Amino acid sequence: MGTVTDYFGSLVFDDRVMKATLSAKVYASLKKTIDEGAKLDISVANAVAVAMKDWAVAHGATHYTHWFQPLTGITAEKHDSFISPSPDGGVIMEFSGKELIKGEPDASSFPSGGLRATFEARGYTAWDPTSYAFIKGKTLCIPTAFCSYGGEALDKKTPLLRSMEALNKQALRILRLFGNDKVKCVRTSVGPEQEYFLVTKEMYDQRPDLRFTGRTLFGAKPPKGQEMDDHYFGVIKPRVAAYMEELNDELWKLGILAKTEHNEVAPAQHELAPIYTTTNIATDHNQLTMEIMQKVAAKHGLVCLLHEKPFAGVNGSGKHNNWSISTDAGVNLLSPGETPYENAQFLLFLCAVIKAVDDYQDLLRISVATAGNDHRLGANEAPPAVVSIFLGDELNAVLEAIETDTPYSGAEKTQMKLGVNVLPKFNRDTTDRNRTSPFAFTGNKFEFRMLGSSNSIACANIMLNSAVAEALKIYADRLEAAEDFEASLHEMIKKTIKDHKHIIFNGNGYDDSWIKEATENRGLLNYRTTADCMPHLLDKKNVDMLTSHKVFSEAELKSRYEIMLENYCKTIIIEANTMVDMAKTQIAPAVAAYAKEVAKTATTKKALDSTIACSYETGLVKRLSALTDRIAIKADELENALLDLHTAEDIGTEANAIRDTILAKMGELRVPCDEAETLTAKTYWPMPTYADLLFGVK
Repeated sequence: MGTVTDYFGSLVFDDRVMKATLSAKVYASLKKTIDEGAKLDISVANAVAVAMKDWAVAHGATHYTHWFQPLTGITAEKHDSFISPSPDGGVIMEFSGKELIKGEPDASSFPSGGLRATFEARGYTAWDPTSYAFIKGKTLCIPTAFCSYGGEALDKKTPLLRSMEALNKQALRILRLFGNDKVKCVRTSVGPEQEYFLVTKEMYDQRPDLRFTGRTLFGAKPPKGQEMDDHYFGVIKPRVAAYMEELNDELWKLGILAKTEHNEVAPAQHELAPIYTTTNIATDHNQLTMEIMQKVAAKHGLVCLLHEKPFAGVNGSGKHNNWSISTDAGVNLLSPGETPYENAQFLLFLCAVIKAVDDYQDLLRISVATAGNDHRLGANEAPPAVVSIFLGDELNAVLEAIETDTPYSGAEKTQMKLGVNVLPKFNRDTTDRNRTSPFAFTGNKFEFRMLGSSNSIACANIMLNSAVAEALKIYADRLEAAEDFEASLHEMIKKTIKDHKHIIFNGNGYDDSWIKEATENRGLLNYRTTADCMPHLLDKKNVDMLTSHKVFSEAELKSRYEIMLENYCKTIIIEANTMVDMAKTQIAPAVAAYAKEVAKTATTKKALDSTIACSYETGLVKRLSALTDRIAIKADELENALLDLHTAEDIGTEANAIRDTILAKMGELRVPCDEAETLTAKTYWPMPTYADLLFGVK
């Protein structure tokens, strides 16, 4: 295969390929579309399509697909071959600009939240030229956006691209005020760290809960978990190392910048982190990464679990979203500069993020809301559901100095025109990392740590980009109208710090006292579940902001509300039905069979010696019998509670009933089942245990 540099991006129609296969004129026009958003000419699209097809066919491709990200949370693709009939009875390989630019998958079978009726089938996919096409198997995959016949976004990429454009527009206004006329565009970049578990395929197949829901619904605590901290950064097992090696090869062929791999805290848990790149490309790459993780695992007799909480009692899996803002010249706008003006600019962008996170904490919480992530947020491996910002001691001291108009002791003697001491040049690691913070500044970027491992990163970045765009718009409106730019800039930064400092918290986010302080003293929001936070998507302030930047229409927001709550309900209903089925058809019969065997043993012992009390057997049979009765009762209660959901008037009512009743009933059923596991002989227990699953990969 050669070295990594030889095959990296070998399956991607990237800039290197475009330069080599397109004419200079076509290449220049396409680059202008990619870099500046210029309109794509059909003649350019035709030339690109021919070059793309020839390149793909040379690499063994026979089909093409418009690869898109519907509101299912996964990707979708419909394959068409390149073949067209020729007059002599054979075929030729063709692909036109029209086929490149637009596709027409059936829109009626994807979630639409009421945007489309079942009989309204027409939908369109539109090429995203800013994200490179790639080959997967024998298919050329063309990244696209997906919309309805009426133009409503039915995917996650369209609003993401809109949010990126909104932020670009407002950031350029700010840069112009600072005298920067050379920057053509401002982009956000993301590097999503991906956590996951690996279990053996053999054991996975024996667990209906894993197969149907992606997580274990039953399981007693094993003798050993993560208490010894011996798995984190530990030596990678040979089987896992072989998996990681092949995973890297497959990702690198697709131009995905997989950089770091290691064992995570929980047994059987691991992490992969990429180098960060432009947000829409990073989103595409992360969706591909999750897909390829699972495919490669299957080749190694493993299953990759991407659920946020596949095992109770050990750490769940997240996806840290490292987010920054940069110009097309490569200047990171969240990095302090060398001059007073550069630092004033940095402070303004920093304050915009602080204001955005505070004003739209509810949207950030909503962006990571799933049934799976509800299990993880607030546990000891994830930040709480309360959104706060970590800045570190040094930067916090700078902001305090600005707010109080006092000299910053760490700065030089000279003053900048804002009236405060010059911000000293930062080294990236001037402060410790705070792993308990939902939103932490880490030197030149923010790490949004609330995302669940199976989440599309599009959702979080849509809300983050949009909220920051709104803050920048407010700043630009004021500064453009200001008579004294520098005085207004100073006052605006100072006011932002004063108004929004309650969102800044540098302490331990796991501490119960912080949750009390955050909600009671600081007035921060604490939406514990998806059912709690999702209705706030339709709050007037959120609708007004998102529609004003044209990221969503009001109808699109209502559809997202319906779809996300429906997914929440369906997910938990599937889990609850799986629990009932497993309890009734597997666990209770196994416990009863073992109780019968123990009773038989007692009878045999009595027959041999009537003076033997058989207290062990008698006591165990009583405990097992009592547990089977409790299991039966709790399974029936859960089943009846599920039937009651049919009376719910709307999706909001159903979600609240699930939150308040179904989840509690599921917990009540699990207790006797897990206790029964600790008393039942392993030969009778019908499925692999936590000990088997967590320590089964050698």
